[in-house]
Amino acid sequence: MERPMPQLDDLSRSLVGLEQDATLIAVIEMGQSSWLVAGIVPGIDRQPLKKLTADQDGLLQLLHRWRNEAVQAGRTIKRIAVAYEAGRDGFWLARWLRAREIEAYVIHASSVPVSREHRRAKTDRLDTELLKRAFLGWLRGEPKHCSMAAIPTLEDEDARRPSRERESLVKECTRIVNRVKANLARLGIRGFRPSLAKASRQLETLRTPEDAAVPANTLAELRRDINRLCFVRQQIKEIETTRAKRLERAARQGRDAMVQLLARVVGVGVETADMLVQEVFSRNLRDRKAVARYAGLTGAPDESGQKRRERGLAKAGNARVRRGMIQLAWGHLLHQRDSALADWYRKRTADARGGTRKTMIVALARKLLIALWRLATTGEAPAGLLLRPTE
Repeated sequence: MERPMPQLDDLSRSLVGLEQDATLIAVIEMGQSSWLVAGIVPGIDRQPLKKLTADQDGLLQLLHRWRNEAVQAGRTIKRIAVAYEAGRDGFWLARWLRAREIEAYVIHASSVPVSREHRRAKTDRLDTELLKRAFLGWLRGEPKHCSMAAIPTLEDEDARRPSRERESLVKECTRIVNRVKANLARLGIRGFRPSLAKASRQLETLRTPEDAAVPANTLAELRRDINRLCFVRQQIKEIETTRAKRLERAARQGRDAMVQLLARVVGVGVETADMLVQEVFSRNLRDRKAVARYAGLTGAPDESGQKRRERGLAKAGNARVRRGMIQLAWGHLLHQRDSALADWYRKRTADARGGTRKTMIVALARKLLIALWRLATTGEAPAGLLLRPTE
C-alpha cells in the first residue's frame, strides 16, 4: 500500500510537518553504473555515505539497515524519506519505493541552489551534501529550497510516448531530406524533392551541370537515404493510424475525450491536441499561472537598482509545449480572425513594429494555452472561438 503524499501544493515545500528525530532521510546521487547514497539517521552522530551498484533491492536493504541502527540508538522511526534528482532514470525508482511504503521524491535539478564560484568543486559526494541541505529544508516546509517533480504513473508516462516518438521521427525525416539535398548540391544538382514517392526512380535520371551522371558511391548513398526516409515515414504513419483508431473508440471522458474536443477548434490539429493533452492538460495543475509556468511562457525580469529590463522567456518549462504554442498562436491569428484573443493581439500590435509583434505573440500563446486548458478541463470556450461541428 502506497504512503499518502501531499497534494497539489507540495512542489515547492512540504505540507507535512517534519519530526526529525523520527525521520530517516536519504538522498541518492544516481549514476549509470553506481549510486551514492547519503543519509541523516536519527540517534547517529555520523552522516553515513554508501556507494552501491545500481540496484533497488540493495538500496532498500541499506535503508532498512540504517533504520535498525536508529532503533538501536533508542529512536523510533516513523517515516523514511528519500529523494534524488530528476534525470535519465526517470521516475521508476520513486514509484518502486512508494509501493514499499517509503516516501520518495524527485527533485528538479535546476531548482537546487549552487555556489556561483567560477570554478566550483563538483563531485558526487559534494552533490549529495547539496541535495541533503535542499531536501531537509523542503521537508521542514521552508519555501525556495528546491522544487519537486510530480511523479507520473507508468500509464501516464506511456501515454506520452507516441507523440514524443512522432516528433523525433519528424526531425529524423527533416535531417535525411537535408542530407540528400546537401549531397546533391555538392554536385550542382538542385530542385530534387526526396519526399516524393517517385524520388527513388528519379535518382537514375539526375545529371550534373557537367552533363555527368551521379557517381556510383554517391548514388548508392542517396538510395540508402531515400529508403531510410521511406521507412521513417512509414513509422510515422503507423503512429498516426494507431492514434486515430484509439480516438474512434474513445470514451466520453478522459484524455481521449479532451483530444477530440480540442481537435474541434479550427486551427488545432489532432497532433497538437494530443500533445497538449498528454503533456499539460492531463496534469493536476493548480491554476492558470501554473499552466503558463509549466510551458515556460513566463518572463525573466532583470531588476537591480535603477536597471529594469526583460531577458525574454524563462524557458524553464516544457520545451515541446512552448514551441507548439508559439506556432499555434501564429496559426490562431490566421484561422480565428474574429476571436477575442486575435482582436486583443491586433489592438496591441497596431504600431506594426516587428519587435512588438514578436513580444506579443508570446503573450498570445500564453493566453491561448490557458484558454484551451479551460476548454479541455471545464468546457468553457473563449469568446469568438470557432469550433468544427461534431460528426
